[in-house]
Amino acid sequence: MSAISQDVSSAGMAASIEANWIGGAELWSRVPITELHNDDPDLRWYTTPGVPFPPFNRIYWTRLPQEGIDVRIEEVRQHFAAHQVPFLWSVGPFSRPFDLGRHLESYGLARVDEMPGMAVDLQALNEDVPFPAKLEIERASDTDMLREYIEVARIGFKMPEFTSKGFFELYTAVGLTEESPWRYYVGRLGGEVVATATLALVGGVAGVYNAATLPKARRQGLGAAMTLRVLREARELGYRIGILQSSAAGFNVYRRVGFEQYSTYSMYVGSRQE
Repeated sequence: MSAISQDVSSAGMAASIEANWIGGAELWSRVPITELHNDDPDLRWYTTPGVPFPPFNRIYWTRLPQEGIDVRIEEVRQHFAAHQVPFLWSVGPFSRPFDLGRHLESYGLARVDEMPGMAVDLQALNEDVPFPAKLEIERASDTDMLREYIEVARIGFKMPEFTSKGFFELYTAVGLTEESPWRYYVGRLGGEVVATATLALVGGVAGVYNAATLPKARRQGLGAAMTLRVLREARELGYRIGILQSSAAGFNVYRRVGFEQYSTYSMYVGSRQE
């Protein structure tokens, strides 16, 4: 386990976002159906054959020299084409070269999203955020609850149905025990699961992921409530920094909780075709 980071400087916050992101990606090595490639000093990625959805097939670390970059990009593109899966290439503040996005676009990858990298000092959370009175939040403690979590997150993020099996493989491989680096939470209204969040204790910081709400339950403050719940638990466990990569819709919600933007991550998607 990584030492808990206490560096709340701007540079420290940006590094914490990256550390949690990279550490979480490497947990895919636990999934039997996923192939992790992390022995290259310049590139790290994973492939999930049979799951043609970009987040299951991703380049998450790029430190390429300018010389020979086009050859390396083509090698990676051909790798995913051979498996007939689309792929996601994450480009962040520590990615190299600095014009990596331009090179990716020249090979036909499309920039599909810009995600603010955000962080908060857990000792300075804004906790004066009203919780919906009837919201009940609990940690998923068994596979039945985990399946409920996956279905709500899948619908909330508009992911195809076939991804449910892959996510179940991933989350059960990482584990549901107290020692697991990921903890999954569900929020219930009237006994129905309508919201989710994951706490990722990786890289010495606490990451918030999969903060999703069913469409019918939105605009009630559930996202902020779920986020605060997992961050409070992280603080109780001794963590100092909370991080996340925000969607456009969630940006102002997270600002109200106390998050500030320290970096930006660009997401590029490549076709499964050669």
